[in-house]
Amino acid sequence: MAKKKLNIGLMGCGFMGRTHSNAYCKVGKFFDLGYEPVLKAACARIEDKDKLEPFAENWGWQSTETDWRKMVERDDIDVIDIVAPNNTHHDIAIAAAKAGKIVLCEKPLAMNSAQGLEMAEAVEAAGVANMIWFNYRRVPAITLAKQLIDEGRLGRIFHYRAKYLQDWTISADVPQGGQTLWRLDAAVAGSGVTGDLLAHSIDTAIWLIGGVDKVTAMTETFIKERATQDDPSVRKPVLIDDACAFLAKFKNGALATFESTRYARGRKNQNTFEVNGEKGSVCFDLEDPHQLQYYDHSDDAHVVGWRTILVTDSHHPYMKQWWVPGCTIGYEHTFVHALADFLKGLETGTFTTPTFREGLETQRVCDAALKSAKTEAWEKVEG
Repeated sequence: MAKKKLNIGLMGCGFMGRTHSNAYCKVGKFFDLGYEPVLKAACARIEDKDKLEPFAENWGWQSTETDWRKMVERDDIDVIDIVAPNNTHHDIAIAAAKAGKIVLCEKPLAMNSAQGLEMAEAVEAAGVANMIWFNYRRVPAITLAKQLIDEGRLGRIFHYRAKYLQDWTISADVPQGGQTLWRLDAAVAGSGVTGDLLAHSIDTAIWLIGGVDKVTAMTETFIKERATQDDPSVRKPVLIDDACAFLAKFKNGALATFESTRYARGRKNQNTFEVNGEKGSVCFDLEDPHQLQYYDHSDDAHVVGWRTILVTDSHHPYMKQWWVPGCTIGYEHTFVHALADFLKGLETGTFTTPTFREGLETQRVCDAALKSAKTEAWEKVEG
Protein backbone atom coordinates (compact mmCIF):
# COMPACT_ATOMS: atom_id res chain seq x y z
CA MET A 1 0.00 0.00 0.00
CA ALA A 2 1.30 3.44 -0.92
CA LYS A 3 2.09 5.65 2.02
CA LYS A 4 0.41 9.03 2.43
CA LYS A 5 2.83 11.93 2.10
CA LEU A 6 2.97 14.32 5.05
CA ASN A 7 4.78 17.57 4.26
CA ILE A 8 6.77 18.92 7.20
CA GLY A 9 7.66 22.54 7.87
CA LEU A 10 10.40 22.83 10.49
CA MET A 11 10.66 26.08 12.47
CA GLY A 12 14.29 26.27 13.62
CA CYS A 13 17.65 24.79 12.63
CA GLY A 14 19.55 24.41 15.90
CA PHE A 15 20.21 21.41 18.14
CA MET A 16 16.56 20.34 18.24
CA GLY A 17 16.30 20.89 14.51
CA ARG A 18 18.94 18.22 14.06
CA THR A 19 17.21 15.70 16.33
CA HIS A 20 13.86 16.20 14.61
CA SER A 21 15.37 16.08 11.12
CA ASN A 22 17.06 12.80 11.99
CA ALA A 23 13.74 11.40 13.22
CA TYR A 24 11.96 12.35 10.00
CA CYS A 25 14.72 10.69 7.97
CA LYS A 26 14.82 7.47 10.00
CA VAL A 27 11.27 6.75 11.20
CA GLY A 28 10.08 5.09 7.99
CA LYS A 29 13.16 2.88 7.84
CA PHE A 30 12.36 1.14 11.11
CA PHE A 31 8.60 1.52 11.67
CA ASP A 32 5.81 0.31 9.39
CA LEU A 33 3.63 3.39 9.05
CA GLY A 34 0.92 4.66 6.75
CA TYR A 35 2.47 8.13 6.57
CA GLU A 36 5.76 9.17 5.01
CA PRO A 37 7.25 12.45 6.29
CA VAL A 38 8.48 14.73 3.50
CA LEU A 39 11.11 17.29 4.48
CA LYS A 40 9.39 20.10 2.61
CA ALA A 41 10.80 23.27 4.21
CA ALA A 42 13.04 24.47 7.03
CA CYS A 43 12.73 27.97 8.46
CA ALA A 44 15.03 30.23 10.50
CA ARG A 45 15.46 33.95 11.07
CA ILE A 46 16.94 36.00 8.25
CA GLU A 47 20.05 36.60 10.38
CA ASP A 48 20.53 32.81 10.59
CA LYS A 49 20.30 32.26 6.82
CA ASP A 50 23.99 31.40 6.52
CA LYS A 51 23.38 28.60 9.01
CA LEU A 52 20.01 27.57 7.54
CA GLU A 53 21.17 26.79 4.00
CA PRO A 54 23.89 24.25 4.97
CA PHE A 55 21.48 22.74 7.52
CA ALA A 56 18.78 22.25 4.88
CA GLU A 57 21.22 20.79 2.37
CA ASN A 58 22.71 18.39 4.91
CA TRP A 59 19.38 16.98 6.07
CA GLY A 60 17.57 17.06 2.75
CA TRP A 61 15.05 19.82 3.30
CA GLN A 62 13.63 20.74 -0.10
CA SER A 63 13.32 24.49 0.52
CA THR A 64 13.94 27.20 3.10
CA GLU A 65 12.10 30.18 4.53
CA THR A 66 13.22 33.10 6.69
CA ASP A 67 9.71 34.27 7.62
CA TRP A 68 7.69 31.87 9.74
CA ARG A 69 4.44 33.51 8.63
CA LYS A 70 5.14 32.54 5.02
CA MET A 71 5.80 28.99 6.15
CA VAL A 72 2.47 28.81 7.95
CA GLU A 73 0.65 30.19 4.90
CA ARG A 74 2.15 27.68 2.44
CA ASP A 75 -0.43 25.30 0.97
CA ASP A 76 2.17 22.58 0.54
CA ILE A 77 2.86 22.31 4.29
CA ASP A 78 0.80 19.88 6.41
CA VAL A 79 2.74 19.98 9.69
CA ILE A 80 4.37 22.87 11.52
CA ASP A 81 7.08 21.57 13.85
CA ILE A 82 8.33 24.25 16.24
CA VAL A 83 11.94 23.82 17.41
CA ALA A 84 12.68 27.54 17.75
CA PRO A 85 13.33 29.30 21.10
CA ASN A 86 10.58 29.35 23.72
CA ASN A 87 9.40 32.92 23.10
CA THR A 88 8.33 31.97 19.55
CA HIS A 89 6.14 28.98 20.42
CA HIS A 90 2.93 30.87 21.23
CA ASP A 91 2.55 32.97 18.09
CA ILE A 92 3.66 30.28 15.66
CA ALA A 93 1.47 27.56 17.18
CA ILE A 94 -1.68 29.68 17.24
CA ALA A 95 -1.16 30.88 13.66
CA ALA A 96 -0.50 27.32 12.50
CA ALA A 97 -3.62 26.01 14.24
CA LYS A 98 -5.77 28.73 12.66
CA ALA A 99 -4.31 27.76 9.28
CA GLY A 100 -5.44 24.18 9.88
CA LYS A 101 -1.94 22.74 10.21
CA ILE A 102 -0.94 19.87 12.44
CA VAL A 103 1.21 21.42 15.18
CA LEU A 104 4.18 19.83 16.95
CA CYS A 105 6.17 21.81 19.51
CA GLU A 106 9.33 21.37 21.54
CA LYS A 107 9.17 21.74 25.30
CA PRO A 108 8.40 23.71 27.33
CA LEU A 109 5.03 24.48 25.74
CA ALA A 110 5.26 28.23 26.27
CA MET A 111 6.79 31.05 28.30
CA ASN A 112 4.07 30.68 30.94
CA SER A 113 0.72 29.05 31.64
CA ALA A 114 -1.31 31.92 30.22
CA GLN A 115 0.35 31.47 26.84
CA GLY A 116 0.10 27.70 27.14
CA LEU A 117 -3.64 27.86 27.73
CA GLU A 118 -4.14 29.97 24.61
CA MET A 119 -2.10 27.47 22.60
CA ALA A 120 -4.04 24.48 23.92
CA GLU A 121 -7.34 26.18 23.24
CA ALA A 122 -6.22 27.14 19.72
CA VAL A 123 -5.35 23.60 18.60
CA GLU A 124 -8.49 22.23 20.23
CA ALA A 125 -10.72 24.85 18.59
CA ALA A 126 -9.14 24.08 15.22
CA GLY A 127 -9.41 20.33 15.81
CA VAL A 128 -5.84 19.76 14.63
CA ALA A 129 -3.55 17.00 15.84
CA ASN A 130 -0.88 18.28 18.21
CA MET A 131 1.97 16.99 20.39
CA ILE A 132 4.71 18.23 22.71
CA TRP A 133 8.09 16.57 22.14
CA PHE A 134 8.70 15.31 25.69
CA ASN A 135 11.02 12.70 24.23
CA TYR A 136 12.02 11.03 27.49
CA ARG A 137 8.66 9.30 27.65
CA ARG A 138 9.96 7.31 24.69
CA VAL A 139 13.10 5.97 26.36
CA PRO A 140 12.28 2.23 26.34
CA ALA A 141 13.30 1.83 29.99
CA ILE A 142 11.02 4.71 31.07
CA THR A 143 8.16 3.32 28.99
CA LEU A 144 8.78 -0.03 30.70
CA ALA A 145 8.58 1.69 34.10
CA LYS A 146 5.20 3.08 33.06
CA GLN A 147 4.11 -0.42 32.08
CA LEU A 148 5.16 -1.90 35.43
CA ILE A 149 3.31 0.84 37.33
CA ASP A 150 0.17 0.44 35.22
CA GLU A 151 0.27 -3.31 35.76
CA GLY A 152 0.10 -2.69 39.50
CA ARG A 153 3.50 -4.24 40.20
CA LEU A 154 4.45 -1.36 42.52
CA GLY A 155 1.04 -1.13 44.19
CA ARG A 156 0.05 2.11 45.84
CA ILE A 157 2.67 4.78 45.13
CA PHE A 158 4.15 6.61 48.12
CA HIS A 159 7.21 8.50 46.83
CA TYR A 160 8.68 10.00 43.67
CA ARG A 161 12.21 11.47 43.51
CA ALA A 162 13.58 13.24 40.48
CA LYS A 163 16.74 15.15 39.68
CA TYR A 164 18.07 16.67 36.48
CA LEU A 165 21.68 17.85 36.72
CA GLN A 166 24.09 19.63 34.35
CA ASP A 167 27.21 21.75 34.82
CA TRP A 168 27.70 23.83 31.69
CA THR A 169 26.97 27.30 33.13
CA ILE A 170 29.27 27.25 36.15
CA SER A 171 31.85 29.57 34.62
CA ALA A 172 31.13 33.28 35.04
CA ASP A 173 32.67 33.75 31.58
CA VAL A 174 29.74 32.03 29.85
CA PRO A 175 27.68 34.80 28.21
CA GLN A 176 23.91 34.96 27.82
CA GLY A 177 21.63 35.34 24.83
CA GLY A 178 22.44 35.06 21.16
CA GLN A 179 21.93 32.07 18.88
CA THR A 180 23.35 29.40 21.18
CA LEU A 181 22.94 30.72 24.72
CA TRP A 182 19.36 32.01 24.65
CA ARG A 183 18.50 29.55 27.42
CA LEU A 184 20.25 31.95 29.82
CA ASP A 185 18.11 34.90 28.65
CA ALA A 186 14.80 35.10 30.51
CA ALA A 187 13.23 37.21 27.76
CA VAL A 188 13.68 34.31 25.34
CA ALA A 189 13.60 31.23 27.58
CA GLY A 190 10.98 32.31 30.14
CA SER A 191 12.79 30.53 32.96
CA GLY A 192 16.02 28.64 33.56
CA VAL A 193 16.36 25.06 34.70
CA THR A 194 12.70 24.93 35.77
CA GLY A 195 11.35 25.22 32.24
CA ASP A 196 14.31 23.71 30.43
CA LEU A 197 15.14 20.68 32.58
CA LEU A 198 12.50 20.19 35.27
CA ALA A 199 9.76 20.38 32.65
CA HIS A 200 11.05 16.98 31.49
CA SER A 201 11.05 15.63 35.04
CA ILE A 202 7.56 16.97 35.74
CA ASP A 203 6.10 15.56 32.53
CA THR A 204 7.58 12.14 33.29
CA ALA A 205 6.24 12.27 36.84
CA ILE A 206 2.72 13.22 35.77
CA TRP A 207 2.77 10.48 33.13
CA LEU A 208 3.90 7.85 35.64
CA ILE A 209 2.10 8.93 38.83
CA GLY A 210 -0.67 11.44 38.00
CA GLY A 211 -1.44 15.11 38.52
CA VAL A 212 0.40 17.37 40.97
CA ASP A 213 -1.68 19.16 43.59
CA LYS A 214 0.73 21.64 45.22
CA VAL A 215 4.41 22.56 45.48
CA THR A 216 6.84 24.51 47.61
CA ALA A 217 10.07 25.56 45.96
CA MET A 218 13.34 27.45 46.18
CA THR A 219 15.46 28.77 43.32
CA GLU A 220 18.85 30.44 43.06
CA THR A 221 20.77 32.43 40.47
CA PHE A 222 24.42 32.02 41.41
CA ILE A 223 25.96 34.42 38.91
CA LYS A 224 23.93 37.62 38.95
CA GLU A 225 25.33 39.30 35.84
CA ARG A 226 26.78 38.06 32.55
CA ALA A 227 28.07 39.51 29.31
CA THR A 228 25.85 39.16 26.27
CA GLN A 229 26.89 36.79 23.51
CA ASP A 230 26.15 39.26 20.70
CA ASP A 231 28.13 42.07 22.36
CA PRO A 232 30.59 40.95 25.08
CA SER A 233 31.11 44.57 26.13
CA VAL A 234 27.50 44.71 27.36
CA ARG A 235 26.69 43.07 30.69
CA LYS A 236 23.14 42.40 31.84
CA PRO A 237 21.51 40.93 34.95
CA VAL A 238 20.82 37.19 34.81
CA LEU A 239 17.11 36.69 35.39
CA ILE A 240 16.75 32.93 34.90
CA ASP A 241 17.02 30.33 37.69
CA ASP A 242 20.32 28.43 37.75
CA ALA A 243 18.95 25.91 40.25
CA CYS A 244 15.54 24.86 41.49
CA ALA A 245 14.44 22.38 44.14
CA PHE A 246 10.89 21.75 45.22
CA LEU A 247 8.66 19.47 47.23
CA ALA A 248 5.40 18.33 45.68
CA LYS A 249 2.28 16.44 46.63
CA PHE A 250 0.44 14.51 43.96
CA LYS A 251 -3.34 14.48 43.77
CA ASN A 252 -3.27 10.80 44.75
CA GLY A 253 -1.39 11.63 47.98
CA ALA A 254 2.10 10.56 46.92
CA LEU A 255 5.00 12.81 47.94
CA ALA A 256 7.79 13.98 45.65
CA THR A 257 11.08 15.85 45.51
CA PHE A 258 12.40 17.52 42.38
CA GLU A 259 15.88 18.98 41.97
CA SER A 260 17.59 20.60 39.01
CA THR A 261 20.73 22.65 38.51
CA ARG A 262 23.31 23.58 35.91
CA TYR A 263 25.93 23.82 38.67
CA ALA A 264 26.49 20.11 39.41
CA ARG A 265 30.15 19.77 38.50
CA GLY A 266 30.73 16.54 36.58
CA ARG A 267 27.09 16.03 35.60
CA LYS A 268 26.53 16.61 31.89
CA ASN A 269 22.94 15.44 31.53
CA GLN A 270 21.94 13.29 34.48
CA ASN A 271 18.18 12.75 34.50
CA THR A 272 17.00 10.31 37.18
CA PHE A 273 13.86 9.25 38.99
CA GLU A 274 12.87 6.69 41.60
CA VAL A 275 9.35 5.52 42.40
CA ASN A 276 8.56 3.74 45.67
CA GLY A 277 5.33 1.78 46.10
CA GLU A 278 3.89 -0.67 48.61
CA LYS A 279 4.87 -3.67 46.48
CA GLY A 280 8.08 -2.50 44.86
CA SER A 281 10.17 0.25 43.36
CA VAL A 282 11.73 1.32 40.07
CA CYS A 283 14.73 3.55 39.43
CA PHE A 284 16.09 5.08 36.21
CA ASP A 285 19.17 7.11 35.25
CA LEU A 286 19.56 8.60 31.77
CA GLU A 287 23.33 8.10 32.04
CA ASP A 288 22.50 4.35 31.78
CA PRO A 289 19.45 4.69 29.52
CA HIS A 290 19.21 1.04 28.51
CA GLN A 291 18.77 -0.11 32.12
CA LEU A 292 15.84 -0.05 34.54
CA GLN A 293 16.34 -0.92 38.20
CA TYR A 294 13.41 -2.87 39.67
CA TYR A 295 12.70 -4.14 43.18
CA ASP A 296 9.91 -6.67 43.80
CA HIS A 297 9.07 -7.14 47.48
CA SER A 298 7.19 -10.39 46.70
CA ASP A 299 10.38 -12.20 45.67
CA ASP A 300 11.45 -15.08 47.89
CA ALA A 301 13.41 -13.83 50.89
CA HIS A 302 16.69 -15.44 49.84
CA VAL A 303 16.72 -13.71 46.43
CA VAL A 304 14.90 -10.44 47.13
CA GLY A 305 16.81 -7.35 46.05
CA TRP A 306 17.23 -4.80 43.32
CA ARG A 307 17.53 -6.29 39.83
CA THR A 308 18.86 -4.64 36.68
CA ILE A 309 16.69 -5.09 33.60
CA LEU A 310 18.62 -4.67 30.36
CA VAL A 311 15.92 -3.10 28.20
CA THR A 312 17.04 -4.37 24.77
CA ASP A 313 14.85 -7.42 24.10
CA SER A 314 12.12 -7.52 21.47
CA HIS A 315 9.39 -7.75 24.14
CA HIS A 316 10.51 -4.44 25.64
CA PRO A 317 8.90 -1.18 24.42
CA TYR A 318 10.05 -0.15 20.91
CA MET A 319 13.02 -2.53 20.84
CA LYS A 320 11.66 -5.01 18.29
CA GLN A 321 12.07 -2.24 15.71
CA TRP A 322 15.83 -2.02 16.22
CA TRP A 323 18.63 -4.52 16.75
CA VAL A 324 19.17 -7.88 18.42
CA PRO A 325 19.01 -8.28 22.24
CA GLY A 326 21.95 -6.70 24.01
CA CYS A 327 22.49 -4.00 21.37
CA THR A 328 21.59 -0.65 22.86
CA ILE A 329 20.06 2.46 21.33
CA GLY A 330 20.52 6.13 22.29
CA TYR A 331 19.15 9.62 22.75
CA GLU A 332 18.28 10.22 19.10
CA HIS A 333 16.01 7.17 19.03
CA THR A 334 13.61 8.74 21.53
CA PHE A 335 12.61 11.31 18.91
CA VAL A 336 12.11 8.56 16.33
CA HIS A 337 9.81 6.79 18.79
CA ALA A 338 7.84 9.96 19.51
CA LEU A 339 7.38 10.58 15.80
CA ALA A 340 6.41 6.97 15.13
CA ASP A 341 3.77 7.12 17.86
CA PHE A 342 2.46 10.39 16.48
CA LEU A 343 2.21 9.11 12.90
CA LYS A 344 0.49 5.94 14.10
CA GLY A 345 -1.95 8.18 15.97
CA LEU A 346 -2.78 9.97 12.74
CA GLU A 347 -3.52 6.61 11.13
CA THR A 348 -5.88 5.57 13.92
CA GLY A 349 -7.47 8.97 14.38
CA THR A 350 -6.23 9.45 17.94
CA PHE A 351 -4.14 12.24 19.41
CA THR A 352 -0.74 11.14 20.65
CA THR A 353 0.32 12.09 24.16
CA PRO A 354 1.51 14.43 25.42
CA THR A 355 -0.86 16.86 23.73
CA PHE A 356 -0.74 20.63 24.20
CA ARG A 357 -3.30 20.23 26.99
CA GLU A 358 -0.93 17.87 28.80
CA GLY A 359 1.97 20.22 28.13
CA LEU A 360 -0.10 22.93 29.79
CA GLU A 361 -0.39 20.77 32.91
CA THR A 362 3.41 20.59 33.14
CA GLN A 363 3.66 24.34 32.47
CA ARG A 364 1.33 25.01 35.39
CA VAL A 365 3.53 23.01 37.75
CA CYS A 366 6.57 24.97 36.56
CA ASP A 367 4.75 28.26 37.14
CA ALA A 368 3.61 27.17 40.61
CA ALA A 369 7.21 26.26 41.53
CA LEU A 370 8.56 29.62 40.33
CA LYS A 371 5.79 31.45 42.19
CA SER A 372 6.47 29.48 45.37
CA ALA A 373 10.16 30.37 45.20
CA LYS A 374 9.11 34.03 45.40
CA THR A 375 6.35 33.70 48.00
CA GLU A 376 8.25 31.10 50.09
CA ALA A 377 4.93 29.31 50.60
CA TRP A 378 3.06 26.25 49.32
CA GLU A 379 1.32 27.01 46.03
CA LYS A 380 -1.58 25.10 44.52
CA VAL A 381 -1.11 24.04 40.90
CA GLU A 382 -3.57 25.99 38.76
CA GLY A 383 -6.32 24.06 37.01
